Amino acid sequence: MFEFSYIWVFVLLPLPLLARYLLKRKKQSFTQVWIPLAEGLQQPKSTKANPLIGFVIPWLLWCLLLATVAKPIWFDEPIRIQQKSRDMILSLDLSGSMEEVDMPLNGKTVDRLTLVKSIVKDFVAKREGDRLGLILFADHAYLQTPLTFDLKTVSTMVDETQIGLVGNRTAIGESIAMAIKRFVENKNEQRVLILLTDGANTSGTIKPITAAQQAAKNGIKIYTIGIGADEMVKRSFFGSQRVNPSADLDEKTLSEIAKVTNGQYFRARNQDDLEKIYEEINQLQPVNSEFLEFRPEKNLFYWPLSLAVFILLSVVLWLKIRGEDEL
Repeated sequence: MFEFSYIWVFVLLPLPLLARYLLKRKKQSFTQVWIPLAEGLQQPKSTKANPLIGFVIPWLLWCLLLATVAKPIWFDEPIRIQQKSRDMILSLDLSGSMEEVDMPLNGKTVDRLTLVKSIVKDFVAKREGDRLGLILFADHAYLQTPLTFDLKTVSTMVDETQIGLVGNRTAIGESIAMAIKRFVENKNEQRVLILLTDGANTSGTIKPITAAQQAAKNGIKIYTIGIGADEMVKRSFFGSQRVNPSADLDEKTLSEIAKVTNGQYFRARNQDDLEKIYEEINQLQPVNSEFLEFRPEKNLFYWPLSLAVFILLSVVLWLKIRGEDEL
């Protein structure tokens, strides 16, 4: 949008006409004395004033001068910036057990990772204004996506995760340690880690509780999620039998991690549980709705000024060329 900062300047627009009128009246008030020309002298020929030079161009230059003083500004579309953002890292287990097909999803039974992808992508889409990062862990922990406001990239990276990408075991302690490193580097006071796993710490040199204690010292709140059904039917040569596919889930350690960091432990046994968990986290860590709005502006005062200078120089050049032609 285009506007002038000092629009009142254009009140001066008729000033040249007023000045011309007053000067003309003053000139007419003088007493005129006629003196006959001496014999032999010729009265100089009167030249008719060019209206372009005498009126239009001076008037145009005056308008451009006022436009420059009025400070024209172009305002771009408004930009909203969130006053406070939260740093949040999603840490996902990609160990071999995440292939277990024991989770219902829209009427079908799928593996645990497929369900996690579906729910987490919806969660990411609702976190506009926060910086999100993604850590994947199995034998070791790897930073898949650094903390970023680009939620689309985070969602894409979640969708592209695959079992076996980083091994088959579970390094919970390492994933927490890596999250601590990234949080400390970015120096944001609001730090949240959401750690999802279906097992126990079976890899890495860092104990989960030790890492959690260090996280607490750095102001990091950890929400832990244990995923996996309590019971499923497995068919074999000897018939069907009911088993607990989540027997390896270390709920005690996950609860302790959450307690140490003033977070919370959740248990997801199916699609509804996992959806409610992420929705509850959304409520516990709401997105800040306070935004600052500003409009980028470009000062355009140099445009009328440049045009005025160009016209003035053109007129001077034209008069000079005309004078040389007359000579």
